[in-house]
Formats: sequence, structure tokens, C-alpha cells
Amino acid sequence: MANVRHVAETTTLNNGVKMPWFGLGVYKTQEGPEVEQAVAAALEAGYRLIDTAALYGNEKGVGNAIRASGIRREDIFVTTKVWNSDQGYDETLRAFEASLSRLGFDYVDLYLVHWPVKGKYKDTWRALERLYKEGYARAIGVSNFHIHHLEDLLSSCEVKPAVNQVECHPLLTQEELRKYCRDQHIAFQAWSPIMKGQLDLPVITELAAKYGKTPAQIVLRWDLQNDILTIPKSVRPERIRENANIFDFELSAEDMARIDGLNRNSRFGADPDNFNF
Repeated sequence: MANVRHVAETTTLNNGVKMPWFGLGVYKTQEGPEVEQAVAAALEAGYRLIDTAALYGNEKGVGNAIRASGIRREDIFVTTKVWNSDQGYDETLRAFEASLSRLGFDYVDLYLVHWPVKGKYKDTWRALERLYKEGYARAIGVSNFHIHHLEDLLSSCEVKPAVNQVECHPLLTQEELRKYCRDQHIAFQAWSPIMKGQLDLPVITELAAKYGKTPAQIVLRWDLQNDILTIPKSVRPERIRENANIFDFELSAEDMARIDGLNRNSRFGADPDNFNF
């Protein structure tokens, strides 16, 4: 179990780059004032990882908020992703250039393949390897990859993915995939960790009362104690601060096991094997 003591604490990826365990996700956060205020609130609360994507349509606002914060660019870890319709070798290079231009940066910290588009993700990965080798991305990884996608990629890649970002939460604990990533030294990161706010589960509410924490804080703490990097999404400054207030308590092994036991393999998002690409 990682001993994560504060919101900006980092793990070391398989290429030696340090990446914060905890960050802000900005999926469905509107471009302009909404995303800029959310990112500003997160940075003010000590967050040092911001996760966006071309699909989210808010890379420009993320870049603006980071510049406006007065925090050095190299002290903030920025992730973005290549969307499905932009996959393929040349297409990905063009898509990356567009993302970089919208962000207003000369590099990103992590660039991800957003979904494993069949017949394309290997060419997309070759483009990511080039961006990595040329220094435009400090680390490269994948999102929504099952074990068989990873095995397929690992059979031919030159640079191993540093991260796999997938849907993961108490109703979808992904234990087999987590173990595979651990064995392969691929960091495992959860999107939708607080289940789109559907936290009304008896075990979670009971533990929230026991520890004097919110249901979301219980789940985010469970992530960290399971060595899961996590990027809860919120646009409300008080919720953004609250989500990060999880470093002053620890769930017991028994309570961790009770949360593990909630798994139903149920998804709020799409299954990567049955995604309408």
C-alpha cells in the first residue's frame, strides 16, 4: 500500500517520471469560466495533476488556468488524450499538435490513447512513441485498455505504456486488470472513481459515519490504499477541496475488504470491448 500523505504526493512511473497520485478530472466541464474556475480551485487546494482530453473540448481553459495560477509549468502534471476519430499514425501526430496548441504548452506530461480503436491503436501508439522520444510527452500511456489490448500492444511496442486509465470504483474493482498492470509496472489510474455521485451504498454510508468523512472521501481513500491513482471530477470549489481532504485518516484492512466486496462488475461508462467507435 502506498503511503500517500498529501494531495501532491507522487508515484514514480516505469520511465522514472514522477506523477501525482491524486488529480482533478475535467470531463464534461465546460470550456471557459467553468473549467478555469475548477482548475484554479484545484491548484489552490494543492492539486498538481489536471486530466483533460481532446474530446472534453476544454484544453484551452485548462491551459489558461494553469498559466493564470502563477505556479511553474513544470510543477503541474498535465494529461490529455487522443480521441478515437483522430487515431492512426499521421492523424495522431496532427491531433497532438492541435491539443498542444489549445493548451498553449510546448509539451504534456502524459499523453494517452483514449480508447483501443480496433485496427488503429497500434499505429496510434507508434505516433505516441515518436512524441515521447522527441520530448513532446514526458510519458505515454493508454486509457480503457483491457488485458488483451495491453498484451497485444506489449507484443510489438518499443516503449511500454506508463499508465492505464480505466473506469474503476467499488462497483467495478477491476482486480484482475489491476494485478496485470502491477505485474507489468504500468500505473493504474481510475476515472469516474466516485461513480458519478452514486454513492448511496449502505457500506459506504456506514463507513462515512464511522470515520467522520463523506462517502466520496471514503471511496477516494480506498483508491489510494489500493495503489490506484485517482482523478475525481467536480466543478464546485468546496467539493474540490473536500475530495482532497483524505490524508488524515486510514481505512482498516477489514473496512477495505468490505468495500472490495461491493464489486458487481458494473459500469457507468462503456465497455472497451463493446464501444461504438
